[in-house]
Amino acid sequence: MELGRSKEDYLKTIFMLQKKEGDVYSVNIAQSMGVSKASVSVALKQLRGKGYVEQAQNGGLRLSPQGFSIALQIYERYDFFVKLLLQIGVPLEIARHDACLIEHDISEESYKKLKAVFL
Repeated sequence: MELGRSKEDYLKTIFMLQKKEGDVYSVNIAQSMGVSKASVSVALKQLRGKGYVEQAQNGGLRLSPQGFSIALQIYERYDFFVKLLLQIGVPLEIARHDACLIEHDISEESYKKLKAVFL
């Protein structure tokens, strides 16, 4: 399922904010990603249209079961690469940035092989 880098980043951000703060709102996503509220609004409309994000009764956002599953896969890749890069001495901020780039571009086969070697 090809969402594209941007939508994957939105799902991962919602996942991480839910994990950290519980309730997630558009303003939290904008702050976390360093994007405008308008950009968040457009992305959320698309993600809601695909059934990945739902509006909670309190006005917050939450991942649908399908959105959660995709976000979890993306987050696990990200987390693996952050830890791997930290392990070899890359500074935290660089590791986070680079992990975000790698998580989108590496093939599933290469990712699985790296996990098998480094876990």
